[in-house]
Amino acid sequence: MKLIGKYLKDFALRGLVAMGFGPIVLGIVYFCLGLSGVIENVAYLEMVIGIISITVLAFFCGGITVVYRIEEIPLSASITAHGVIIYIAYAAVYLINGWLKDGIVSFAVFTGIFVLSFALIWVIIYCITNKGTKMVNKGLKNKAE
Repeated sequence: MKLIGKYLKDFALRGLVAMGFGPIVLGIVYFCLGLSGVIENVAYLEMVIGIISITVLAFFCGGITVVYRIEEIPLSASITAHGVIIYIAYAAVYLINGWLKDGIVSFAVFTGIFVLSFALIWVIIYCITNKGTKMVNKGLKNKAE
């Protein structure tokens, strides 16, 4: 039970840090929607719902990264769980805010962009980690000689 409390506390702390970026992300989303001609003006209620929903999304997405700290879960399972959970969360927020219309094509485009972005981020993380590991191993090898 103590272990669960530790992860819940970590979830909350990570979520609170990420939550501060929610309104910034919302501003970027509305900016992009405006540039693409999807919206011209945002009603106050729409803005309030957007701020609240994207802030909750940021809290949740930041917090869920705690899954990588749970050593009992293999990395591949953590990556999969993280991806599926944030995909569902993003889709829900996009639907609530009307940014994603109901339909196969819009969901297919959203899913494609999400999967490509998630995979790209993990490829970048893998390359950086791999490079760092090689440098550490090289340093250890030089010290051993």
